[in-house]
Amino acid sequence: QVQLVESGGGLVQAGGSLSLSCAASGRSFRRSAMGWFRQAPGKERELVAAINWDGGSTIYADSVKGRFTISRDRAKNTLSLQMNSLKPEDTAVYYCAADSTDYLGPYRTEDLYDYWGQGTQVTVSS
Repeated sequence: QVQLVESGGGLVQAGGSLSLSCAASGRSFRRSAMGWFRQAPGKERELVAAINWDGGSTIYADSVKGRFTISRDRAKNTLSLQMNSLKPEDTAVYYCAADSTDYLGPYRTEDLYDYWGQGTQVTVSS
């Protein structure tokens, strides 16, 4: 059974930092694109950042560029998101996603990701 489990969410003040992690189990994603998405109350889920299989290509939402950094550890089958200079508008449930195909991506479109975690809540207070 494939599982993606996010951790690291919580409550932080504006200007603070959080680091999210996603641990994958059940199969290896070392050759697959992975990404972070988020969904705020009353809004659609949106891309935060995504990374290709070897980490050589990354994409970010304009709203997080320069503040968030996505990375991965292929050997450990994990994905990370370092979030700095957090703003109240970053408040959302953050989801980890992974593709099932090899050597493609990263993708901005959530429909192209096949596996999803349950999400972790990030709340930024003003």
